[in-house]
Amino acid sequence: MNKIALTLLIAFFASSFFTFGWLSHSAYMPGKRIKKPSLLSKIKKAKVLNVVLLNSPSTYYIGTEGKQGFEYDLLKSYAEYLHVDLNITTAHTVNEAIELSKNPSIHITSASLAKTPHREMVFHFGPSYFEVQEQVICHRGMLHTAKFPRDVEDLEGLSITVGTGTSYSESIKNLQNDGFDINATFTDDYSTEELLSQVSKHQIDCTIADSNVYAINLRYFPEIALAFAVSGREQLAWVLHPDAKELEADMYTWLNGFNQSGSMAQLKDHYYSYVLFFDYYNTKMFYKRVKSRLPKYEKYFKEAGGKYKIPWTLLASISYQESHWNPKAKSFTGVKGLMMLTRHTAKLLGVTNRLDPRQSIFGGTRHIRQMILNVPRDVKGENRLKFALAAYNIGMGHIYDAQKLAKKIGLNQNVWSDLKVVLPLLSQKKYYKYLKYGYARGEEPVKYVEAIYNYRNILENNIEEIQKKEKKSSN
Repeated sequence: MNKIALTLLIAFFASSFFTFGWLSHSAYMPGKRIKKPSLLSKIKKAKVLNVVLLNSPSTYYIGTEGKQGFEYDLLKSYAEYLHVDLNITTAHTVNEAIELSKNPSIHITSASLAKTPHREMVFHFGPSYFEVQEQVICHRGMLHTAKFPRDVEDLEGLSITVGTGTSYSESIKNLQNDGFDINATFTDDYSTEELLSQVSKHQIDCTIADSNVYAINLRYFPEIALAFAVSGREQLAWVLHPDAKELEADMYTWLNGFNQSGSMAQLKDHYYSYVLFFDYYNTKMFYKRVKSRLPKYEKYFKEAGGKYKIPWTLLASISYQESHWNPKAKSFTGVKGLMMLTRHTAKLLGVTNRLDPRQSIFGGTRHIRQMILNVPRDVKGENRLKFALAAYNIGMGHIYDAQKLAKKIGLNQNVWSDLKVVLPLLSQKKYYKYLKYGYARGEEPVKYVEAIYNYRNILENNIEEIQKKEKKSSN
């Protein structure tokens, strides 16, 4: 090969390598790189949302009707929005939930976690969904003594325990750093609910809990009492996977729609409305009568509930609200018995003796069942039951009037959270004079429904505690 041919060959190969390199560089410019799938797209593709849920009354628990809890229902709604399944990992303390959140396969951690400044430096939070305040909760028996604390300085000398890793432990440490002499114990062995139980039994003087946690647990532990708030308003939010920017943006979109549709208001109403009706003496008497009176009639409630497909705990709660489980109860208007039936209603139901416990319970159950069937078909889900209970108290005609008024003033006539705003208006002349059934004491059915749900919740929680103790003893 002569020199000219060799030179041309070298030039050809050099040109070829240059051209190949240039084309390769152009094909893989930064703007043209293959995009890595986002966490949100991976979740949708796998059709599974992996979540950690704190096992507590305010978050997630297994009740008589299966999985329940405010945060569980909220996450379930988001999973349905994504068209994916909810895969739950349960945590028993806040600290355990935080540890589980570090698992790279976990997408969301839900444990009633407040967005504290320290946590926001460590975790990737999603949108806020609830506002709470940290409160010092102490034993009720201290109320009329000098030991009951009225401010932070009064905590000196008291036995106080809070959970490790909670926002409450942060608050205690901040107060100690500010110079307050607080002798606090930090534990990873007990949940906030268990510490509230210890306060109720006066095994410790005080603990700290968020306002929503205190409100829900007050009916379970009536011997606890609010001392004072130890924080300003705080936002609860879910902890997200670190690589969750698109997931977070999607959650903001969903939550905005969830709020605007009224679904959030209904969810809060379901879990928190009846906690406002707490009465210490009444609650104590209810616990006492669960042991002394309910066992005499429990089998009838279960028989009637099974026959008419209504939870027996609901029937028992209605009966307690009506008669305090006194089979000889009688009002000045002439209603009688465990379910307080009128003479006319009893006759229609075939009840020959309103003072007979079994007849009264079965008659009252048939009446409630008929009320449920009479609720307009556009009322869905649990709203139907609440409408029926209100009608049991005030009459279905007034429920129809309340629906008509709700629609007129721009509220949703088919959801209880809106109807209970309207019902009290039925006692005002400027409203009832235009309605078919006229005047009604509209506040009564609202209190009636909330009280029944309160009793039912206490009763079902009491049953669950008994079952847990029986299971432990059998093991």
